[in-house]
Amino acid sequence: MRLSIIVQSLAITVATLFAYNYGLNHFDGHIESARTVAFATLILSELLRSYSVRSEHKSVFQIGLFSNKALVMGTSLSLLLMLAVIYIPGVNDIFETIPLHLEHYKVILPCALLPFAAGEILKAVKHMGFEEASPIQSKAIPAIMSGKDVIGQAQTGTGKTAAFGIPLLEKIDPKNKKLQAIVLCPTRELAIQVAEEIRNLAKYMHGIKVLPIYGGQEIVKQIRSLKSGTQLVIGTPGRVMDHMRRKTMKMDHVHTIVLDEADEMLNMGFREDIETILEGIPQEHQTVLFSATMPKAILEITKQFQTNAELVKVTKKELTVPNIEQFYYEVKPKNKEEVLSRLLDIYTPKLSVVFCNTKKQVDLLVNGLLGRGYFAAGLHGDMKQAQRDRVMQGFRSGKTDILVCTDVAARGIDVDDVEAVFNYDLPQDDEYYVHRIGRTGRAGRVGRSFSFVSGREVYKLKEIQRYCKTKIYAQKVPSLNDVANTKMENVLEEIEQIIENEDLTKFLQIIEERVNESDYTAMDLAAAFLKYCSGQQETEEKDMEFGDTGAEEAGMVRLFINIGKKNKAKPGDIVGAIAGESGIPGKLIGTIDMFDKYTFVEVPREYARDVLNAMNHTKIKGKSVAVEPANQK
Repeated sequence: MRLSIIVQSLAITVATLFAYNYGLNHFDGHIESARTVAFATLILSELLRSYSVRSEHKSVFQIGLFSNKALVMGTSLSLLLMLAVIYIPGVNDIFETIPLHLEHYKVILPCALLPFAAGEILKAVKHMGFEEASPIQSKAIPAIMSGKDVIGQAQTGTGKTAAFGIPLLEKIDPKNKKLQAIVLCPTRELAIQVAEEIRNLAKYMHGIKVLPIYGGQEIVKQIRSLKSGTQLVIGTPGRVMDHMRRKTMKMDHVHTIVLDEADEMLNMGFREDIETILEGIPQEHQTVLFSATMPKAILEITKQFQTNAELVKVTKKELTVPNIEQFYYEVKPKNKEEVLSRLLDIYTPKLSVVFCNTKKQVDLLVNGLLGRGYFAAGLHGDMKQAQRDRVMQGFRSGKTDILVCTDVAARGIDVDDVEAVFNYDLPQDDEYYVHRIGRTGRAGRVGRSFSFVSGREVYKLKEIQRYCKTKIYAQKVPSLNDVANTKMENVLEEIEQIIENEDLTKFLQIIEERVNESDYTAMDLAAAFLKYCSGQQETEEKDMEFGDTGAEEAGMVRLFINIGKKNKAKPGDIVGAIAGESGIPGKLIGTIDMFDKYTFVEVPREYARDVLNAMNHTKIKGKSVAVEPANQK
């Protein structure tokens, strides 16, 4: 941060001094005129700097790299340097003797302003769709950038990866192909996740190679990648130790080591491994440690391996959630849109708010919902105020049923009729969860919140429950049959209200006439009306009756899959794919008949439609598969 500001200030000073020199030459040595030109250049340059900082950085991601304080420091430095040269006798004589003409100045000024270009990391952050830093990022990034040892106390899911990932990438020299930094993680899943996020942050940085290493992966591939030149390794302690013993990881140039979720690593018995790794890197290095808790073992490690470490801790206000029914669903990221659609169909909220963590996700989800026929609109920081006002007016008036937004854009939303809040992405901060679900259940109305979680996010959800002192209940993902049955129940409830509250004499006469004129009974007409009102008439495929597919067991549907033994597929691969993609328990899957080029598998009839929807275009053993109901044997 400081280096960037200083470089900018020196660039402005150079541009200003050349302007001063040009003024002297142009106005035949008239000092006051030259000073006026210099001051005008200074003001213009600082305005450009201010505009660059605000438009390209601060509004994109307030991570502490650029701030008002830094701007004031930079401006003051430019001014002091310029005044020293202009007003201190003897110093300005040096510049007055330099023969500089307008042609030179036209070349030098643009070069001097090059440091104002947006950094590669900030460009990547903007591409990822983030609008604002989490509290731990705002505090940790400047501390780590300063070079001192840092202890960060923060929960899982608060944005720790970017908090240490951004400074790591800033410090790595792309030209040096030696290993320069290590991140230790407790599990292979976390190592892969951290590596993926840091790669996203380094999207526009050329020459930086990030490598995850962990047990269970072929070590030969890891060794080959390490030999080809890797600057940043993200790994589990056991596998890092293994490479150190094999001398396939050279520690001579490591200047930074990060311990992510250090308390979890200690709980898993990695203390000796961590100490061995820390002892094996150069004495002059920076140690950064992140932990949700601070047990005695963590404090002992910090005391032994850190020097004057700065503690970065995000304190949270005690907040309790209002009286809202709260549920969560374990959903794979690619299935979130489908599950959201089913929940909207089942609960039919008058107005609902869907929260995403990035602007990019907001746009993708809005397009998906519009394609499914919902009245949805997005709200995020890239929109102009007129657009935001138009979206909010449509939401308040009921023209838009679903508002999809980020946390930053949702500030100031005050609509009483919101019946449901969906956490499409779990919030990075526990406090945000409280603010999100507080959008519903207002003015004595019933409110519901639904959260989608996948993988390790279940642990984050537990932290939210502890923080909010509330219970969030697990729910089974509704099937298409559940959606259809709920629609019919809603129609029947509305019909009951009409029967109780309205005069139906005219309609009874019409029904009576039709029954007398036709072979239909009143029950036939009622059933047809119910099907019509519940939307079941749309397509035959949507309410598909599978008929006899040759299943051996009653209540099962036999499906055909275009993959077999010649594709090196095994029954376990078929079970894993079906259970993983559709969400049905593997134990419910019935008989599997596998042949050379295709496979037959039986699934419960009530899950057949879900399996067909989920499995098409899924890959098994690297092959995209097609699934369809089997023909009768």
